[in-house]
Amino acid sequence: MEECSLKKSENCSSQFNVMEDNHFEEIEDTRSAKEEWEPKPGMVFDSFDKFFQYYKSYGNKMGFEAIIRSSRKGDDGELIYANLTCSCGGKWNGNSRNAFKTQSLTKTYCKARSTASRRPDGKWQIVSIIFDHNHELSSLGKTRYFKSNRTIQPNLKRKLEVNDRIEIRPNKNFNSLVVEASCPENLTFRQKDCINYIKKVGRIRLGVGDAYAIQKYFLKMQNDNSNFFYIMDFDEEGRLKNVMWVDARSRAAFKEFGDVVTFDTTYLTNKYDIPFATFVGVDHHGHSTLLGCGLISNEDTQTFVWLFQSWLACMSNCAPKAIITDQDKAIRNAIEIVFPGTRHRWCLWHIMKKLSEKLQSYHEYEHIKFSLQNVVYDSLTHEEFEERWNRFIDKHNLHDNDWLLGLYTERQRWVPAFVKDTFWAGMSTIQRNESIHAFFNGYVNSKTTLKQFVEQYENALRDKVEKEKEADFKSFKSRIPCISIYPIEKQFQNAYTIVKFKEFQQELASKLYCEISSFKEIDSYMEFIVKEDVIVGETCCRVPFVVCFDETSCDVRCNCRLFEFKGILCRHAIAVLIHKEIYHVPEKYILRRWRKNIYRCHTKVRISYNSWSTNLEGKRFDQLFNSFSMVADLASSNDDDCNMVMQMISDMKNKLMLNENAGGIDRSLSMSTNSRTNCESVQYTFKEGSNNCD
Repeated sequence: MEECSLKKSENCSSQFNVMEDNHFEEIEDTRSAKEEWEPKPGMVFDSFDKFFQYYKSYGNKMGFEAIIRSSRKGDDGELIYANLTCSCGGKWNGNSRNAFKTQSLTKTYCKARSTASRRPDGKWQIVSIIFDHNHELSSLGKTRYFKSNRTIQPNLKRKLEVNDRIEIRPNKNFNSLVVEASCPENLTFRQKDCINYIKKVGRIRLGVGDAYAIQKYFLKMQNDNSNFFYIMDFDEEGRLKNVMWVDARSRAAFKEFGDVVTFDTTYLTNKYDIPFATFVGVDHHGHSTLLGCGLISNEDTQTFVWLFQSWLACMSNCAPKAIITDQDKAIRNAIEIVFPGTRHRWCLWHIMKKLSEKLQSYHEYEHIKFSLQNVVYDSLTHEEFEERWNRFIDKHNLHDNDWLLGLYTERQRWVPAFVKDTFWAGMSTIQRNESIHAFFNGYVNSKTTLKQFVEQYENALRDKVEKEKEADFKSFKSRIPCISIYPIEKQFQNAYTIVKFKEFQQELASKLYCEISSFKEIDSYMEFIVKEDVIVGETCCRVPFVVCFDETSCDVRCNCRLFEFKGILCRHAIAVLIHKEIYHVPEKYILRRWRKNIYRCHTKVRISYNSWSTNLEGKRFDQLFNSFSMVADLASSNDDDCNMVMQMISDMKNKLMLNENAGGIDRSLSMSTNSRTNCESVQYTFKEGSNNCD
């Protein structure tokens, strides 16, 4: 029995020893394999790509993702140094772009890295290695989720595109590839990667006859006026991705009203899932004016960069001074790339519209909403906003609200107190763009095809031009009566369009609620405190405004900044001017932008949709334009001829202006036989000048 037991023990011991030996050998094999994987200082590679692939393969086996952290090029422009690190290395940068969306953190300051440099013979040699990671490494089965490993093979890309073209939903499109691969683990990409790829290679979905209709419309418009601009963007296979166009009249209108632009995208119709992008300005009547539009396949940064660059080229590389958009991150990125010097602000209406979505879960939502609106709209200065905002956050204990934190971080992009120092032509939201889309109502509905839209687009523009002409006529031939005896009101009545004069008149009338409470002299100017009675809720209170006045230059500035923002003198400034017995304001306070007696260049542009060819004034304009062009070609050869023609133009301009002043402002209505004589006289004079140039 003991012998048996002993034998059994020996056998057990023997088995145990064998197991230990096998385990030891397995560890040795793993260690030796790892040593073969590991990069070592001094290792040489034929090229940087091979070095990168080697370190990337090593990372996959170890369970981390290798990325290029930094690199340097030599004088010849070729890469000479590279630092490859673990993707968890570095510091997370919580900049303002992440303010509205919390993101998971992947950066752990990991120091693992491999540094290499190029040798004189062109080969790459590893200089230094750090192996240690300060985080857990992924298992081998999970390395396929690394961003650098998620690739879609060309044959699968083709299948995705074909399925998408026949309108197979993205989830079914991906599932078809899963079935072919037997299981998701056999694929090197995720469903999200498929969706992103389909969006990336997106193109405008055209129906039967759409492409021909677009091309026909563009050729027709360009044939009618060579200044019609359009550009098409195609993918590698020649499929239409994006298209942008600006008619000749809109290009000319940009010179008048392109200082402030709103940009927005919306879906054109329910029939086509196509983003319709519009550039919109505001004219001298306060009406929306279309400055360009496009149909785009995606709403990503790359697409918006293409659209903005195309539009900028159309406008002779003259960027707007200010632009209003929503909070879309891709639009913001594109603006920073294409319009770096343009002041960019967010649509205030869109932000305030989100209050219910973001704050409704709070028990005191209605009170919070009312308080926030007061903070935003009633803060006059930066300091006042900061103080009231902090009180608002403390009072309602909103320190942990990420949405409000993000808004505060980006306050210079939307809070009136921070943006009113810039001229915005009175536009505070991009609802103006929505009126542009409403402007297409009656011409476009949910069942409209792209072909029908192109055909109706011209009719819609014709209607818009007609409304502008009607507003011009009303401003020239009628006027709003003055409500005061002050000559300053008469000055604006004579200068401004009806809509803008009404805005000034409203400020003048509101002077009734203003009272100058005190003033003091500071250096070369005087500082007035103007108190205005305003209604807050159901109570009346007095709000002080600071108006600075320089008697020497007649400069007047109010901290409400209405003139800077809107181009209309505020009630507080008017009160000070009248107090100082200044009844005629300097010309700098009467903006050309709002004048009614200015002949705008875009109204002279010949285009098909306003039947210009049948307009007598249009025919005369074309005759003059052709004569001017011919003379310009002849006189530009030398300074003497150029100076002679410029003097002739100056003399004719002075003569025509005298005739205009004598005959009234509305030149278009008074031009008959006499106007025809003027036109022929100018042409005859230029013909004589042309002979002299010869």
